Amino acid sequence: MKKQIVLLLIVMISGAGKLMAQCAMCRTTIENNVSAGDTTLASGLNLGILYLFFTPYIVFAVLAFFWYKKSRENAKKISTIRYRQS
Repeated sequence: MKKQIVLLLIVMISGAGKLMAQCAMCRTTIENNVSAGDTTLASGLNLGILYLFFTPYIVFAVLAFFWYKKSRENAKKISTIRYRQS
């Protein structure tokens, strides 16, 4: 298991330079389009960034909701069992 984690970290670190290069290319393209008066590409990119930003929070909120709901059901079952035993 540790070997797989180390391998995953090495792959992630080795690819980081390529990802940063893509950011500079996107920025240049967006700046050129906005200076030419075309803002549709920039607004689409901003929407994509917001989508990527909020997705983990939404997933976490849904999981927390189901966890809370399940824990309330279990608490009711436990209290019912304890009530019947006494």
